[in-house]
Amino acid sequence: MAEATKPTTTVLPKDIFSVEVPNHELLKLAYDSYLASARQASATTKTRGEVRGGGKKPWKQKGTGRARFGSSRNPIWRGGGIVFGPLGNENYTKKISKTAKRVAIKQALSLANTDKKILVADVKTTGKTAEIVKFLADNKLEGKVLLVVSEKTPEILRATNNLQNVLLIRANYLSVYHLLNADHVVLAKATLPVLETWLTKEEA
Repeated sequence: MAEATKPTTTVLPKDIFSVEVPNHELLKLAYDSYLASARQASATTKTRGEVRGGGKKPWKQKGTGRARFGSSRNPIWRGGGIVFGPLGNENYTKKISKTAKRVAIKQALSLANTDKKILVADVKTTGKTAEIVKFLADNKLEGKVLLVVSEKTPEILRATNNLQNVLLIRANYLSVYHLLNADHVVLAKATLPVLETWLTKEEA
């Protein structure tokens, strides 16, 4: 049976895991941007022209003493149309530049490193969930664990699928949202050069 290899002492790149975090404004922006991108415009309302009925004038124009109305689907009536409501085509995304996103991820990694949440270790498994559970227990990893790998193999996918407290993610899909919500971050050794190439890349 394959076992998770024991973690070894690894020197983390300072330009990624030890950057200065002057404030949390950029982290907040990146966090909100991730949530906004995942938001679906599923809420829809109908305007007065889309609500069924209301074709007949409720009462004649003059002589009743009441206010004039041409349709019972007027927005101020109960059962009428909705003014300025969601139409289902709203775009809730919040734009953030690639450079700012990289800086935010480095800040999140630096905060995790300062709080001693990061563990560098290769998790080798034959696809059995018990192997991952044993690895977590041996390293005293409780709560939400973010497992960052360079490639999602069928074995690691099968071994982590049924663990609700473990989130498996590829290094180049890492986000501030995942890092800030994790109690522990396990980085496979192969992810370090991937992160270094991605997060220190200069914009053309």
